[in-house]
Amino acid sequence: MSESVTAFAPASIGNVGVGFDMLGLALAGGAGDRVIASRRDEPGIAIEEVRGLDGEIHPYLSSDPRENTASIAAQALWDAAGASGGASLKVHKGVPLQSGMGSSAASAVAAVVAVNALLDEPLEHAGLLPYALQGEQYASGGLHADNVAPSLLGGLVLCPTVLLPDVVRLPVPAGVSAVLVHPELQVNTAHARRGLAKGYSMEQWLQQQGYLAAFIAGCMAGDVELMGRTLRDVVIEPQRAAAVPCFEAVKEVAMRSGALGCSLSGSGPSIFALCEERKAVNMSSAMEQACLALGIECQSWVSPLDAEGARLES
Repeated sequence: MSESVTAFAPASIGNVGVGFDMLGLALAGGAGDRVIASRRDEPGIAIEEVRGLDGEIHPYLSSDPRENTASIAAQALWDAAGASGGASLKVHKGVPLQSGMGSSAASAVAAVVAVNALLDEPLEHAGLLPYALQGEQYASGGLHADNVAPSLLGGLVLCPTVLLPDVVRLPVPAGVSAVLVHPELQVNTAHARRGLAKGYSMEQWLQQQGYLAAFIAGCMAGDVELMGRTLRDVVIEPQRAAAVPCFEAVKEVAMRSGALGCSLSGSGPSIFALCEERKAVNMSSAMEQACLALGIECQSWVSPLDAEGARLES
């Protein structure tokens, strides 16, 4: 049993355009959260500090263990394990808040991976998903795993609520990359969810269901052309696009540069595209330039589709 451990959980792309609330992709490139967990004699989970991207104490995120996704997730795991004593957490944010990059999920995942290593009988990696989801549910106001599951397990993950806690890590074709651009904007996930329409037409439902089924079939078969034909969101993206002022310009550039598809990551403002690996660096630059041309600062990442999930660090 370790006395102090550090875990890293990567950022993620939620929805992956075609799969609202049930398809997620881990993001390589260094964007992610770290949680340092240490044993303590007092019962329960406590938070020692929460630091932001600049390394300073975070001005907004709470260190109250009842109000932080990391501690909520860790407490759920600790209680389920019936462990004695408790643990203290140091949360170091590497994912911007309200970025559409799974910030709350990364904290929850890193926390459960770190705390799990403190237990006398640690769970298997996949068994941590239900506990991480409790933290994410607090932050987003809904039970969906499309950020938590890829951050924990890596790769492209199919995780509809009807299957939870089971998920399916999908095979991905070689030579395809994800490009993600994060404009310096914020979109509150919980607010964005509440703003969605409550009903949809049969035509919309069938069209989106068809795109998702065919996209998954394309992944399973390694059929990149089919993935490109079906990476479409006709239901959620049209409702959210206006909240991200650079979205249409960035998407137009990505598609013109040969993207298989381009959409919002989660509720935005981050924007992702899938493309052939050889096009990824130039596409990333073009998407950034489209943002900058509108006076919006941004940063970008290029990632394989089989990026590694959460892990302990020595």
